[in-house]
Amino acid sequence: MTTHVFIVDPTTFKLHLEYLFAGTGAKDNYVDFNNSPNTKLHPTKENMLASMMADASRVREGDQIIFYLQQNFPSKIFEGKFYGIFQAKNDWSFLDNNDNKQYLAKELEKSLTFRTLIEPYKVYSEGVTEWEALDEIKNIQSPNQMLWSLIYRKLKGNRGNTMITIYEAERLCQLIRDKNSRLEMDIKGKDLSFDQKNQKIVSTERKTNKYSGRKEEIDLLPRLIAKYKVNKSFETHLQAYIVKNIGQGVNKSLDHSILGENLEFEWLGNEVSCGVGMQRIDVMISVNENDQRVLIPIELKAVEANITNTKQIQRYVDWIEQYYNPNRQSDIRPVLISKKIENKSTDKYKTILSSFKDFNTLNSKRCEKLKYIEYHLDKRSLVFQEVKY
Repeated sequence: MTTHVFIVDPTTFKLHLEYLFAGTGAKDNYVDFNNSPNTKLHPTKENMLASMMADASRVREGDQIIFYLQQNFPSKIFEGKFYGIFQAKNDWSFLDNNDNKQYLAKELEKSLTFRTLIEPYKVYSEGVTEWEALDEIKNIQSPNQMLWSLIYRKLKGNRGNTMITIYEAERLCQLIRDKNSRLEMDIKGKDLSFDQKNQKIVSTERKTNKYSGRKEEIDLLPRLIAKYKVNKSFETHLQAYIVKNIGQGVNKSLDHSILGENLEFEWLGNEVSCGVGMQRIDVMISVNENDQRVLIPIELKAVEANITNTKQIQRYVDWIEQYYNPNRQSDIRPVLISKKIENKSTDKYKTILSSFKDFNTLNSKRCEKLKYIEYHLDKRSLVFQEVKY
């Protein structure tokens, strides 16, 4: 179960609670490449939207949802607060495009393009301040216990839907519980809303605001295939495709190459920040195998593998060892997924495999051997296959 933190303001938060949905916005952008091979958007804007679609696609039914109410001086929100706890009602988010038919756009006072239906789980009235969650260290024994996923998000700019690790979610949820003296709201037969003056989630008489907006499925495969055929970069689209479909039985070659026979996983993340720089793990999965936790950091490439790939993966292993494993001990199984190399008889290919072997030798006591997976296009499908070396 992954926990997702959605960023809200007082207006959107109130409507999220009253209509039971969470969402992220794309400002004034219209997504013209969903379930389509073509787009009129500039590549930079397209990749930005595809990244948001990847975030939206990671949501699974039953995942936890926490809201972060941003600082807003005109509304007298003088410091950010975290509120919860809700859960996702369905797998994935959906698209409600930015046009004159977007549901609740006028009331929200902004476009929220990617949306997730939610339901109450364990709801607490009071929010935990950003200071209490991210800065206060009275119960922190080591720096690796801090909520780095949220700290990185703060440092690197706005991301409307950020996942946090399992141990971070446990800490943040406990902070919310403690703030409320561990007393959940009694919401049976009630609706929810936000009291802006007192900055609390409140229960109201039931009005039954049923969400009735459009729910267009997110599908980036047609656009990915179009970019693949003309050799244009599509790493973000590939990330969105993998995050949406992994473990779902949609692409059996994808499931088998990464997860093997075990299609169950306990946590799924994308663009997982692993440093104050720009380092991000494209996809990361936590699984349980024979009562042993295994963490799978995945590096994605829209091109063929090369000898520099292991340098990035090495950073991932180093970060996991220092920041993740002290909180949640796991074996590490690094994975590289790249475009199929057709000619495997070249010196270049032999050098690439040699770099993999060097990585394995260097990390023999730290992680499992690097798993190398190639993909290729077969008609209208992506086929993934592990390469033994």
